Amino acid sequence: MRSWQLAEPASRSVLSLAAPALVVLAAEPLYLLVDTAVVGHLGAVALAGLAVGGGLLAWAGALLNFLAYGTTARAARLAGAGNRAGAVAEGVQASWLALVLGVAVLVLFQLLAGPLTRLLAGSAGPVAEAGETWLRIASFGLPLLLLSLAGNGWLRGVQELHKPVRYVLAGSLVSLVLCPLLVFPVGLGLPGSAIANVAGQAVGAGLFLRALHREGVSLRPRPAAIRAQLGIGRDLLLRAAVLQVSFLVAAGVVAREGTAALGAHQIALQLFFLALVLDAYAIAAQTLVGHALGAERPDEARATARRVTLWGLGTGVVIAVLLVALRDVLPPLFSSDPAVLEQAAVVWWFLALMQPLAGVVFALDGVLMGAGDVGYLRTVTIGSALIGFLPLSLLSHPMGWGLAGVWTGLDLFIALRLVAVLARVAGRKWLSAGVAA
Repeated sequence: MRSWQLAEPASRSVLSLAAPALVVLAAEPLYLLVDTAVVGHLGAVALAGLAVGGGLLAWAGALLNFLAYGTTARAARLAGAGNRAGAVAEGVQASWLALVLGVAVLVLFQLLAGPLTRLLAGSAGPVAEAGETWLRIASFGLPLLLLSLAGNGWLRGVQELHKPVRYVLAGSLVSLVLCPLLVFPVGLGLPGSAIANVAGQAVGAGLFLRALHREGVSLRPRPAAIRAQLGIGRDLLLRAAVLQVSFLVAAGVVAREGTAALGAHQIALQLFFLALVLDAYAIAAQTLVGHALGAERPDEARATARRVTLWGLGTGVVIAVLLVALRDVLPPLFSSDPAVLEQAAVVWWFLALMQPLAGVVFALDGVLMGAGDVGYLRTVTIGSALIGFLPLSLLSHPMGWGLAGVWTGLDLFIALRLVAVLARVAGRKWLSAGVAA
């Protein structure tokens, strides 16, 4: 009877926290779709330049997203213990860290924008020049983006997820309005896209900083707290780096299979945005588990883990069924090339099969992050990539497995992580993993 009494409120909390988290997660990809559509009307060179410059900026943001996830875990535990001021203070220190890291990466991009874009573009031609121009301007928004990540982190930790929705949507709206205006009527072309990006990030970061200031806590940096956040950040950074490298290697292998295979691979990866729905459960789990453990209620943390697992699994099954049902409808929306569609039919089943597994994996990732068990997540992710994803990807071309081999590796990567996180949550070590933090 007690487990049901814990689970029922948790069910409502999971959905109430996951819904706004989903909006925040979806805002950036949706803006990038609009930005891509606007720049696409400038021609192939501008579009390719945006892909190169935008890809580098997205990489930096993805690698440093521990500023959101790590801050949520620490802030949620403090908030659960009744120490809201301490939870907000974590946001202050995360914001200082975001500013320092953002400025450092900004300087790096200003120094190396040319070589990096030429490396990605494969030459010193007009595409590399366009990407360099865009990146030099847009990188000024990186410290602002990282400040927003830190703001998201502490607000999630204190279970105020509606404020990030308003702040992120406000910034995205500014970018959406400015992008087409600056690119065409004003006549700035591709640089107009970059300026609109920076303007939107400035609005979002300003709103997050205002929320922090209104809490009335000290805004001074505390080196000890920043070092503790860097400890969590190190593990999450290594985890993110391995993920990024794995996907890069897979893309390189698929490129050797020909244009049709690469096109189908890109379609499948674009549809991987469906994982945003599943990652929203991870954010809800992270917040709820951190609160429960901070309040010394391990039974509630376990109940939350069970609940988000069921929601993740159920949602993953629904997405898989939809993918199978629409397998003849969705691919033609992206390409009319018969060869690409033939390859897409191969990868489609792997994409669909992955969804229920990913639903559970992402949800339990959130549970373990909320518990501060990021060292385990780091080890599991790196191990699964080295055992499953990378070997099958690298063997796919010489063994003639093609796209099916690469996506078998990706599915195996998810499956190995699934076994590992299920085994961890079934035990008790995760319940005290973050006590020292």
